[in-house]
Amino acid sequence: MAKRGKKYQEALKLVDRTQAYDVNEAIELVKKTTVANFDETVEAVFRLGVDPKKADQQIRGAMVLPHGTGKTQRVLVIAKGDKAKEAEAAGADYVGDQEYIDQINQGWFDFDVVVATPDMMAEVGKLGRVLGPKGLMPNPKTGTVTFEIEKAVQEIKAGKVEYRVDKAGNIHVPIGKVSFDDQKLVENYVAITETLVKAKPQTSKGTYMRNASVSSTMGPGIRVDVSSYAKK
Repeated sequence: MAKRGKKYQEALKLVDRTQAYDVNEAIELVKKTTVANFDETVEAVFRLGVDPKKADQQIRGAMVLPHGTGKTQRVLVIAKGDKAKEAEAAGADYVGDQEYIDQINQGWFDFDVVVATPDMMAEVGKLGRVLGPKGLMPNPKTGTVTFEIEKAVQEIKAGKVEYRVDKAGNIHVPIGKVSFDDQKLVENYVAITETLVKAKPQTSKGTYMRNASVSSTMGPGIRVDVSSYAKK
């Protein structure tokens, strides 16, 4: 394991690793333990009582955070005709069809999110081997395969985040920037937590919301008390 720097070690002294903090206290600590000289992203991590090997427990979706993420997403829309015009009017950064598919095959990835209309998925699907590993493949579950192009682009620009459980049952979600007001970070955290609680599979047994933590990009993880959600 890489040795942590002096600033990180000093920040770590402010955190009681055995304690699960109220979310308001946890957010305050995130700011106090920021060690980088840039506006770090604040991330929430949730450990869920699910078995990702089971198809009905592979939690995945998307939501618009109340206060966005603080990051401007570059959106590529793969569509034709009127839907392409709709994407341009909605503020998509790149709009087209086969020319962008060809560019991606040649190694172009200057975008953060791909949205495609259903009629283009036969071609977009061929990009699975390059978009899939990067988490960029459009998917109906996250609202990125749709004919509602205007809505999709506007939501992404407004701070839409995707969430997906990994092999260990964890979900990582950005909830804003260190420069955000504390209350905005708290409200974003609460919004994603409640969304995940609602997404609980009926087949999930035992404690569902097992634990959670928040941290800045370079700072230590701070446990958040999830006891009020544990029985939901």
